[in-house]
Amino acid sequence: MLTVGTFDGVHAGHRAVLEQLRAVADRHNASTTLLSFTPHPRVVLDPNHHGLKLLNTLEERRELLADAGLDNLVLHPFTKDLANLTPWEYAKTLLADCIKPVAVVIGDDHRFGRHRAGNFDTLVTLGQAFDFKVEALDAHHVEDVRVSSTKVRQALEDGRVDEANTWLGKPYPTTGKVVHGEALGRELGFPTANLRIDNPLKLLPAHGVYAVWCQTPDGQWHPSMANVGTRPTIHDNAPTSIEVHVFDASGDWYEKPLTLRWMHWMRGEVKFDSKKALVAALEADRTKALNLLASSPKPGMA
Repeated sequence: MLTVGTFDGVHAGHRAVLEQLRAVADRHNASTTLLSFTPHPRVVLDPNHHGLKLLNTLEERRELLADAGLDNLVLHPFTKDLANLTPWEYAKTLLADCIKPVAVVIGDDHRFGRHRAGNFDTLVTLGQAFDFKVEALDAHHVEDVRVSSTKVRQALEDGRVDEANTWLGKPYPTTGKVVHGEALGRELGFPTANLRIDNPLKLLPAHGVYAVWCQTPDGQWHPSMANVGTRPTIHDNAPTSIEVHVFDASGDWYEKPLTLRWMHWMRGEVKFDSKKALVAALEADRTKALNLLASSPKPGMA
């Protein structure tokens, strides 16, 4: 049983689609499959001006889709040649010859093929030719959730991680490798791990200080606080960076991954008059973060 889409963020609306896909699959005694594309089509079709920010990296999307109950994820390379396939060529090449679905479950606003010329009715006709059924998504059920990737992105860009997490159904994730910094946090009594995010399209929350859960390389989750921003008290016009202070753990984590789950926004980024004022703010941030996280279960324990 097949559906098609990007499913960036795997939010509540996507989960509603997957629930319907599972129901149809059960009627046909079939497995569920999502056909998606990499890289994102906008990157290929408009490489210089796509302005794209993704909620999930590919690995995050794999994990979230599996957690949502999807049986199979098929990732097809998106190229300009693929974009130029006629609807007939698209259905034959990707569906009939490759995946061989029993049925395709799709929204009635779905478009495919060159110039988006194929629509739901086109796919029904092609399904008759290539021996697969086409069923319409229950649009009312999906719309009732009232969630879109755009809404989630806007919430994160505004720092409203609590709201984004509600729509996503899980805390928003970010994974980065620990790289060497200037060790200024250690001098202030708040040693931080500086994270490098390898995927430039990964969306980061708004600049500010957050209460987060941090997964260290040993797989354990720890209460922490993270800063996204330019550290204006220390530098002028510095590039955006992510620093995380883990409250109850430390180690040699250089070039190893740390994963954050963004839980609560605490304050915006401030340029303090002195390092003493910065330390006082960090101490208040630590107290606030611990209080907030005390009522937020560790990932995997909710």
